[in-house]
Amino acid sequence: MDPRTELSDFLRSRRARLRPADVGLPDYGGRRRVPGLRREELAQLAGVSTAYYVRLEQGHGANVSAAVLDAIARALRLDPAEHDHLRRITQPARRGAGRARAARPQRVRPELQQLLDAMDGVPAYVLGRRLDVIAWNRLGNALIGDVATLPPEQRNLAWLVFLDRSARELYLDWEAKATDLVGMLRLEAGRDPDDPRLASLIGELCVKSEDFRRLWAAHDVRDKGHGVKELHHPVVGRLTLRYETFRPAGDADQVLVAYHADPGSPSAESLRLLASWTAADPAAPRTLPQTLTPSQTPPLTPDPAAATESGPGSSTGR
Repeated sequence: MDPRTELSDFLRSRRARLRPADVGLPDYGGRRRVPGLRREELAQLAGVSTAYYVRLEQGHGANVSAAVLDAIARALRLDPAEHDHLRRITQPARRGAGRARAARPQRVRPELQQLLDAMDGVPAYVLGRRLDVIAWNRLGNALIGDVATLPPEQRNLAWLVFLDRSARELYLDWEAKATDLVGMLRLEAGRDPDDPRLASLIGELCVKSEDFRRLWAAHDVRDKGHGVKELHHPVVGRLTLRYETFRPAGDADQVLVAYHADPGSPSAESLRLLASWTAADPAAPRTLPQTLTPSQTPPLTPDPAAATESGPGSSTGR
């Protein structure tokens, strides 16, 4: 991802979603040539000259000060994830550190895997960089689709949601799930613009999924959080589950995602049934031995011949 292009497109997309009334400016009526605020209006709100803001929106953000970025973020009404993304894509000097970070293998500590296994009745898994699923417990594996049976390059939440057909049936509000994941990937791209595996993943999704191309073009940014998901599981049917995310101490690249049902609800009973079903297969693998470095890992784009034979929706258990 070219940070200059990303900065230009991101600022335009955030400016386009605002109207004068949203930011307390008078709207004198008439048809606007462009959606949203004009550049001079945004510059006025941020307290910078129009020429300075125009140059920034053209992608020239290498020397912008933190104070100016903060002012522009306030003017654009950016949320914390968007503000963080703006800071990162205007600081290309940090890209060398990002390349080193992207090359590091991803592993979960044995103690974290023990915690996952001890979370009896709670579906849980760990996401690493690029939304790779790098560890899980048995109930988490059963909930999101049998990732333990997939090849490592397909153990990725975005790959599953966009290229595995069964995800459309699993997530009742598939559009919301897909939108969140695209926003998370864009946040990842701002953090690691030179990550070759991330670039390969985004390229594959753009080529193979019209929905991904549409959502990626919106330039929305999301961070992992908490909420409620409605699922239709192939074994136990409909589930209404709350989810929380936690970052393990010592590794900011990992996030533990845990689901739970309201006590006494039908979904709680369904989770108990699902746990009983998964207990019948004690030999199922739980975690990747390790995530390989980019030089060791096969490209995310599958072999064309294999894709022709099996198609993106053929993974077992999904």
